[in-house]
Amino acid sequence: MAKTKSGPKKGAGGVPFTLGQVGHFGLSVRKPRKSAKWFERALGWKEQLEFDDGVAVGNENVTIALHKRKPSSKTLGHMSFPLPKMMALQKALARLQRIEVPGDEIRPESAWFKKNMGICFNDQDGYRWESSVQGD
Repeated sequence: MAKTKSGPKKGAGGVPFTLGQVGHFGLSVRKPRKSAKWFERALGWKEQLEFDDGVAVGNENVTIALHKRKPSSKTLGHMSFPLPKMMALQKALARLQRIEVPGDEIRPESAWFKKNMGICFNDQDGYRWESSVQGD
């Protein structure tokens, strides 16, 4: 850990630690098994475990616990996953179009992040997902 004259360096607001990448998060879906199949088909994720009211899917970077509950897509604006290169983003878009996942073309992420190019798409429960390549 980097040190300052007054001791160990702290994060914003004096917090003495920094969180890592997302480990997992839970999502309410109508049919966990059906949603798991969608993530497998659309993103190549694998089922990781089954639990009382759902199933968890993911890859080496993130896990989503899909709970059988009423979806509320308004509670999650969107979740974004980075890709390393534009070619990977183009392949992702082609894959989503091939399996008929509604999405849009590759375009700037937003008015604030014009150098980041991305695609957005929705799952069957109405949640919005994004994949993007970070610009220079």
